[in-house]
Amino acid sequence: MKYINSSVTGFKGTKIPYTMHGKTDCAKDLVIFFPGSNYTVNSPIFHFLGEIIFKQSAHILEVNFPYKDEFYDDLSQEDIYKAVVTDAKTVIDKVLESHSYENYIFIGKSIGTIAMSSELNRDIFKRAKGVWLTPLINRTEILKVISETPNNGLCILGDKDKIYSEKSWGIIEKNEHITTRLIPNANHRLEDDVDFYKSFDILKSIITDIEKFLLREVISNE
Repeated sequence: MKYINSSVTGFKGTKIPYTMHGKTDCAKDLVIFFPGSNYTVNSPIFHFLGEIIFKQSAHILEVNFPYKDEFYDDLSQEDIYKAVVTDAKTVIDKVLESHSYENYIFIGKSIGTIAMSSELNRDIFKRAKGVWLTPLINRTEILKVISETPNNGLCILGDKDKIYSEKSWGIIEKNEHITTRLIPNANHRLEDDVDFYKSFDILKSIITDIEKFLLREVISNE
Protein backbone atom coordinates (compact mmCIF):
# COMPACT_ATOMS: atom_id res chain seq x y z
CA MET A 1 0.00 0.00 0.00
CA LYS A 2 1.31 3.42 -0.92
CA TYR A 3 0.78 6.44 1.30
CA ILE A 4 -2.81 7.61 1.20
CA ASN A 5 -3.29 11.18 2.34
CA SER A 6 -6.90 12.25 2.60
CA SER A 7 -9.36 14.00 4.87
CA VAL A 8 -12.95 13.97 6.10
CA THR A 9 -15.33 16.65 7.26
CA GLY A 10 -15.47 16.46 11.02
CA PHE A 11 -17.01 18.30 13.97
CA LYS A 12 -18.72 21.54 12.90
CA GLY A 13 -17.35 21.21 9.37
CA THR A 14 -13.66 21.05 10.32
CA LYS A 15 -11.29 19.34 7.89
CA ILE A 16 -9.65 16.31 9.57
CA PRO A 17 -6.62 14.94 7.70
CA TYR A 18 -5.54 11.33 7.94
CA THR A 19 -2.84 9.12 6.49
CA MET A 20 -2.89 5.40 5.64
CA HIS A 21 0.19 3.37 4.80
CA GLY A 22 1.61 -0.12 5.00
CA LYS A 23 4.16 -2.47 3.51
CA THR A 24 1.57 -4.57 1.66
CA ASP A 25 -1.70 -3.87 -0.15
CA CYS A 26 -3.63 -6.27 2.08
CA ALA A 27 -3.28 -6.75 5.82
CA LYS A 28 -5.01 -8.57 8.66
CA ASP A 29 -4.13 -5.93 11.23
CA LEU A 30 -4.83 -2.20 11.46
CA VAL A 31 -2.96 -0.03 13.96
CA ILE A 32 -4.59 3.34 14.59
CA PHE A 33 -2.59 6.29 15.94
CA PHE A 34 -4.46 8.89 18.01
CA PRO A 35 -1.83 11.58 18.76
CA GLY A 36 -1.86 14.22 21.46
CA SER A 37 -2.28 17.96 21.03
CA ASN A 38 1.44 18.62 21.48
CA TYR A 39 2.62 15.15 20.52
CA THR A 40 1.94 14.54 16.83
CA VAL A 41 2.49 11.40 14.78
CA ASN A 42 5.92 12.86 13.92
CA SER A 43 6.97 12.83 17.58
CA PRO A 44 9.51 10.22 18.73
CA ILE A 45 7.26 7.42 20.03
CA PHE A 46 4.88 7.46 17.07
CA HIS A 47 7.74 7.90 14.59
CA PHE A 48 9.68 4.86 15.75
CA LEU A 49 6.58 2.73 16.23
CA GLY A 50 5.60 3.59 12.68
CA GLU A 51 8.95 2.31 11.44
CA ILE A 52 8.54 -0.94 13.36
CA ILE A 53 4.94 -1.54 12.32
CA PHE A 54 5.69 -0.73 8.67
CA LYS A 55 8.18 -3.62 8.58
CA GLN A 56 5.43 -5.97 9.69
CA SER A 57 2.28 -6.86 7.78
CA ALA A 58 0.03 -4.30 9.46
CA HIS A 59 -1.51 -1.16 8.04
CA ILE A 60 -1.21 2.13 9.91
CA LEU A 61 -3.92 4.77 10.14
CA GLU A 62 -2.83 8.14 11.50
CA VAL A 63 -5.65 10.43 12.60
CA ASN A 64 -4.10 13.89 12.36
CA PHE A 65 -6.32 15.99 14.59
CA PRO A 66 -5.65 19.69 13.77
CA TYR A 67 -5.48 20.68 17.44
CA LYS A 68 -3.49 23.83 16.70
CA ASP A 69 -6.13 25.24 14.37
CA GLU A 70 -7.70 28.47 15.63
CA PHE A 71 -11.05 26.67 15.42
CA TYR A 72 -10.23 24.85 18.66
CA ASP A 73 -9.41 28.05 20.55
CA ASP A 74 -13.07 28.97 20.85
CA LEU A 75 -14.29 25.53 21.92
CA SER A 76 -15.15 24.59 25.48
CA GLN A 77 -13.46 21.55 27.01
CA GLU A 78 -16.62 19.54 26.47
CA ASP A 79 -16.83 20.57 22.81
CA ILE A 80 -13.20 19.58 22.32
CA TYR A 81 -14.10 16.20 23.81
CA LYS A 82 -17.02 15.89 21.38
CA ALA A 83 -14.81 16.98 18.48
CA VAL A 84 -12.15 14.33 19.18
CA VAL A 85 -14.76 11.58 19.50
CA THR A 86 -16.69 12.67 16.42
CA ASP A 87 -13.63 13.23 14.23
CA ALA A 88 -11.97 9.91 15.12
CA LYS A 89 -15.15 7.98 14.36
CA THR A 90 -15.65 9.81 11.07
CA VAL A 91 -12.11 9.03 9.88
CA ILE A 92 -12.30 5.38 10.91
CA ASP A 93 -15.70 4.87 9.30
CA LYS A 94 -14.40 6.38 6.06
CA VAL A 95 -11.38 4.05 6.01
CA LEU A 96 -13.44 0.96 6.82
CA GLU A 97 -15.74 1.66 3.88
CA SER A 98 -12.99 0.36 1.59
CA HIS A 99 -10.79 -1.74 3.91
CA SER A 100 -11.48 -4.62 6.28
CA TYR A 101 -9.30 -6.16 8.97
CA GLU A 102 -9.34 -9.03 11.42
CA ASN A 103 -7.50 -7.28 14.24
CA TYR A 104 -7.35 -3.73 15.52
CA ILE A 105 -5.04 -1.98 17.94
CA PHE A 106 -5.26 1.61 19.15
CA ILE A 107 -2.26 3.65 20.22
CA GLY A 108 -3.25 6.93 21.80
CA LYS A 109 -1.44 9.76 23.56
CA SER A 110 -3.06 12.16 26.03
CA ILE A 111 -6.11 13.78 24.40
CA GLY A 112 -6.01 11.02 21.79
CA THR A 113 -7.07 8.57 24.50
CA ILE A 114 -10.45 10.31 24.50
CA ALA A 115 -11.00 8.82 21.04
CA MET A 116 -9.74 5.43 22.20
CA SER A 117 -12.11 5.26 25.14
CA SER A 118 -15.04 6.03 22.85
CA GLU A 119 -14.07 3.69 20.00
CA LEU A 120 -13.65 0.71 22.33
CA ASN A 121 -17.39 0.87 23.02
CA ARG A 122 -18.21 0.04 19.40
CA ASP A 123 -19.10 -3.56 18.50
CA ILE A 124 -16.55 -3.73 15.68
CA PHE A 125 -13.77 -3.06 18.20
CA LYS A 126 -14.95 -5.39 20.97
CA ARG A 127 -11.67 -7.34 20.69
CA ALA A 128 -9.40 -4.38 19.91
CA LYS A 129 -6.24 -3.92 21.95
CA GLY A 130 -5.05 -0.59 23.29
CA VAL A 131 -1.80 1.17 24.15
CA TRP A 132 -2.60 4.04 26.49
CA LEU A 133 0.17 6.65 26.63
CA THR A 134 -0.33 9.27 29.35
CA PRO A 135 -4.11 8.73 29.29
CA LEU A 136 -6.31 11.46 30.74
CA ILE A 137 -7.16 9.51 33.86
CA ASN A 138 -8.28 12.75 35.50
CA ARG A 139 -11.41 12.36 33.36
CA THR A 140 -13.88 9.96 34.98
CA GLU A 141 -15.04 8.40 31.72
CA ILE A 142 -11.52 7.54 30.57
CA LEU A 143 -10.50 6.13 33.95
CA LYS A 144 -13.65 4.00 33.91
CA VAL A 145 -12.91 2.57 30.46
CA ILE A 146 -9.29 1.67 31.25
CA SER A 147 -10.08 0.23 34.68
CA GLU A 148 -13.04 -1.84 33.49
CA THR A 149 -12.16 -2.85 29.92
CA PRO A 150 -11.93 -6.58 29.15
CA ASN A 151 -9.63 -5.74 26.21
CA ASN A 152 -5.93 -6.39 26.73
CA GLY A 153 -3.92 -3.22 26.91
CA LEU A 154 -0.70 -1.52 27.92
CA CYS A 155 -0.88 1.69 29.98
CA ILE A 156 2.17 3.93 30.41
CA LEU A 157 2.42 7.07 32.54
CA GLY A 158 5.13 9.11 34.24
CA ASP A 159 5.00 9.82 37.96
CA LYS A 160 5.90 13.48 37.28
CA ASP A 161 2.95 13.91 34.94
CA LYS A 162 0.39 16.36 36.35
CA ILE A 163 -2.30 13.89 35.33
CA TYR A 164 -0.82 11.16 37.53
CA SER A 165 -2.79 10.25 40.62
CA GLU A 166 -1.74 7.44 42.93
CA LYS A 167 -5.37 6.65 43.63
CA SER A 168 -6.42 6.52 39.97
CA TRP A 169 -3.32 4.56 39.01
CA GLY A 170 -4.11 2.03 41.71
CA ILE A 171 -7.58 1.54 40.25
CA ILE A 172 -6.10 0.81 36.81
CA GLU A 173 -3.60 -1.63 38.25
CA LYS A 174 -6.48 -3.77 39.51
CA ASN A 175 -7.58 -4.53 35.95
CA GLU A 176 -5.93 -7.86 35.08
CA HIS A 177 -6.29 -7.11 31.37
CA ILE A 178 -4.10 -4.00 31.56
CA THR A 179 -0.32 -4.14 31.84
CA THR A 180 0.81 -0.98 33.63
CA ARG A 181 4.12 0.83 33.65
CA LEU A 182 4.74 3.88 35.82
CA ILE A 183 7.97 5.59 34.77
CA PRO A 184 9.94 7.37 37.51
CA ASN A 185 10.69 11.07 36.88
CA ALA A 186 8.88 11.10 33.52
CA ASN A 187 6.69 14.06 32.60
CA HIS A 188 3.65 14.27 30.28
CA ARG A 189 5.89 13.89 27.22
CA LEU A 190 7.32 10.76 28.85
CA GLU A 191 10.68 12.47 29.17
CA ASP A 192 12.96 13.38 32.06
CA ASP A 193 12.85 17.10 32.86
CA VAL A 194 16.39 17.14 34.22
CA ASP A 195 18.48 14.51 32.45
CA PHE A 196 18.39 14.69 28.66
CA TYR A 197 20.11 11.32 28.28
CA LYS A 198 17.64 9.58 30.57
CA SER A 199 14.93 10.69 28.16
CA PHE A 200 16.61 8.58 25.47
CA ASP A 201 16.61 5.59 27.80
CA ILE A 202 12.93 6.13 28.59
CA LEU A 203 12.09 6.37 24.90
CA LYS A 204 13.95 3.17 24.09
CA SER A 205 12.26 1.25 26.91
CA ILE A 206 8.80 2.47 25.88
CA ILE A 207 9.33 1.48 22.25
CA THR A 208 10.58 -1.94 23.37
CA ASP A 209 7.59 -2.50 25.66
CA ILE A 210 5.09 -1.49 22.99
CA GLU A 211 6.78 -3.58 20.31
CA LYS A 212 6.60 -6.66 22.54
CA PHE A 213 2.94 -5.94 23.27
CA LEU A 214 2.09 -5.52 19.58
CA LEU A 215 3.82 -8.71 18.52
CA ARG A 216 2.30 -10.68 21.38
CA GLU A 217 -1.24 -9.42 21.07
CA VAL A 218 -2.02 -8.59 17.48
CA ILE A 219 0.47 -8.13 14.71
CA SER A 220 1.24 -11.12 12.51
CA ASN A 221 4.87 -11.24 11.46
CA GLU A 222 4.49 -12.68 7.97
